[in-house]
Amino acid sequence: MERDLQYIKHQAPLLEYLRRHNWTARQVGSGQEFVGLCPLHPETHPSFYVNASKNVFYCHGCGRGGDVIRFVQLYLELPFRETLTHLKQEFGLYEPSQEEALKEALAFYQSQLQAGEARYYLYRRGIHDSSVMRQMGMGYAPGGILRRHMLQLGYSFDLLLQVGLINGQGHDTFCRRIVLPCFRQERLVNLYGRSTEGSTCHRFLRGPKGGLFAWNIVRSSPSVILVEGLFDLAVLWQSGLVNATSALGAHLSQLQLGQLCDQPDRQVFIAFDSDPNGAGQGAARFLAQRLTDAGLTAFIVNLPEGQDPNSYFVSGASAEEFRRCLEAAENRWP
Repeated sequence: MERDLQYIKHQAPLLEYLRRHNWTARQVGSGQEFVGLCPLHPETHPSFYVNASKNVFYCHGCGRGGDVIRFVQLYLELPFRETLTHLKQEFGLYEPSQEEALKEALAFYQSQLQAGEARYYLYRRGIHDSSVMRQMGMGYAPGGILRRHMLQLGYSFDLLLQVGLINGQGHDTFCRRIVLPCFRQERLVNLYGRSTEGSTCHRFLRGPKGGLFAWNIVRSSPSVILVEGLFDLAVLWQSGLVNATSALGAHLSQLQLGQLCDQPDRQVFIAFDSDPNGAGQGAARFLAQRLTDAGLTAFIVNLPEGQDPNSYFVSGASAEEFRRCLEAAENRWP
């Protein structure tokens, strides 16, 4: 909140506000001080002083003083929040949208991707192609510096909190995470963060997770490879399997299901995690049935036990070996 107030006070100079409201004054002292009749009480001898460089006032007649926010509160008898709204409207201070805040945060995270710890983590996960990273919109959140960057650009604390980029204590939501964008059609609606250390692996900001990842690239394909995670997707793209997309999890939303069903003759190859407990394959069978009921042709890709597409490639598998898994995919399931 303090940074919000500093931004408003910087963009809404007290002297300019007073002049807009017909206050007349003469310069005194150094030239940065002005004196005139007090707008806050009746008087005949000027006792209201404004220091333009410090952006403050003091009246020797009524004993009141403060900054531009305090003056407007007294002058218009407004509560604090309404005073801030009034000043924003008075000076045309632009309130960015949530999508603009997300775009700015994403651009900042993308500028941080060259950090050593981020590139080392991606290398260990088998992701090394910079062109794929750029195409996916990948970034890195080191933590502890986004809030300061956004506030300096004029984004309010309240907006950052509302979007979910910071928490109630003012700390960055994403810390030491690879960050990727989530779109709904062409609109950026969320950010996804994958931890590079032992904390909770997956995290979204508040709000919907959006549609299938990079669907604008994949949607024209009659055959689609569907994976759970975005690192799964990255290794497939690196290997030339560019008809792949991700549901950002094992369960599809109605939006994502509708995207897959926009071509009734589409083939969908579900390459979910081959978990030892069977969770990934169970989710694949459930989804395959949903797609079949919707009129699509669904196949379940069986990877070696304990593997997902990302770990399969990291373990040394080639694109040709993955293609053989696609060729052996099952069109029948219990």
